Amino acid sequence: MENPMPQTHAVIVSSPGVGHLVRDLELGNHLVVDHNLHVTFFVVVESHSSAGESELVESARTRKLLNLIELPPVDISSKVEPNAQKFTRLTAIMREICPTIRSSISAMKLSPTALFVDIFGTPVLDVADEFHMLKYVFVSSAWPLALMLYAPVLDKEVDGEYVVQKEQLRLPGCMSVRPDDVVDPLLDRTKLEYRVFLQVGLEMRQSDGVLVNSWEDLDTTTLKAMREQEGYGSVPVYAVGPLIRPVKPSGSKSELLDWLDDQPVESVVYISFGSAGVLSAQQITELAWGLELSQQRFIWVLRPPSKDKGSNALDYLPDGFLERTQNLGRVVTQWAPQSEILGHISIGGFLSHCGWNSSLESILNGVPMIAWPLYAEQKMNATMLAEELGVAVRPKIAPTKGIIGREEIEMMVRKVMEGHDGKAMRARVKELKNSGGKALTEGGSSFNALSHLAKQCER
Repeated sequence: MENPMPQTHAVIVSSPGVGHLVRDLELGNHLVVDHNLHVTFFVVVESHSSAGESELVESARTRKLLNLIELPPVDISSKVEPNAQKFTRLTAIMREICPTIRSSISAMKLSPTALFVDIFGTPVLDVADEFHMLKYVFVSSAWPLALMLYAPVLDKEVDGEYVVQKEQLRLPGCMSVRPDDVVDPLLDRTKLEYRVFLQVGLEMRQSDGVLVNSWEDLDTTTLKAMREQEGYGSVPVYAVGPLIRPVKPSGSKSELLDWLDDQPVESVVYISFGSAGVLSAQQITELAWGLELSQQRFIWVLRPPSKDKGSNALDYLPDGFLERTQNLGRVVTQWAPQSEILGHISIGGFLSHCGWNSSLESILNGVPMIAWPLYAEQKMNATMLAEELGVAVRPKIAPTKGIIGREEIEMMVRKVMEGHDGKAMRARVKELKNSGGKALTEGGSSFNALSHLAKQCER
């Protein structure tokens, strides 16, 4: 039986970036398909859409579930410095886009009752107040959310820079945060980026709820702490995940997937550092030697170092690497179909930057990880994956602090792909895969949380 025509209208505003767009689109899709809401979805881009953003929007248009509105870029050159960091830059964009969103909402025939934004969209929450709408913030992972909500307390309690503290940063009821693991905006308390980060945390506390792309069984302790302990602002927290990019229909094959079809089960390690992750020239060399020494099959998505963005990434590989490894692996210098690769039966490990979307894709495909965090909240994600969940190994020193040598890379790859530890991680990640799969099915914890939110939106 088809769902009745939706009477409840929600608005989602997605800030620039592929990662946010993936999550936000999936949230919208689930609200429409599973909970019978009508959803208008605003796509905000920086100066122009990236190839990844354009592909996601086109795919969403094809599905025809959401009322998609692409907003023209705004000029923030007079508002922030040219080299402004991420929170400063993206919140400025979202502030400047408010008049356009305001006029669009006022022209809607079916008045929306709720507004959902992602972590950089908190300036848009003021628009929700003007239209007497419920307002929600959707973020990626739970432990970094706890740090963000608790940051105003740490700001008063801790003297000096967080990164030089001798003690770990205590979060009531949660795993403490090592000073080395703090998110990027907390690295320098004198910068505007730090003040913007604190402001976003305070604005989140004023919302009607924070949605997190996780599920109750994955983050039990952290979710309980944010709901029950002092200092997190008493904002309702809803675990609504795992929301990840859907795998394309099997008709869309590629040379990479054909190659994977010919490899043994769980024999290939996939290496990718996300849409923005790059390595130094020296680190590319060490990673190449580590892979070759390990003698494990691989697919490596390789980009040139950040200072040489226009150059050919293959030029940074050791002489003869491609010839010596031609029967072992594939090096890709363009885009790779990550969801389809991680879902392939031949993949047995994932060397990842630990962006939360990628981490969830790995977990939901039962693939253990080698954690290689580079920026944002990835160091916290890596610690959680390795130490709390037991589904990843990580190098002895942080990749942001120095070069990881070839011998250690060889050891980590072998550990995940061959060793006893790898078997234990594989068993654990498959348990989490099953648990995550149940969370979004009818009666599961995340399905029920979204159902509760949908009912709140009814007026």
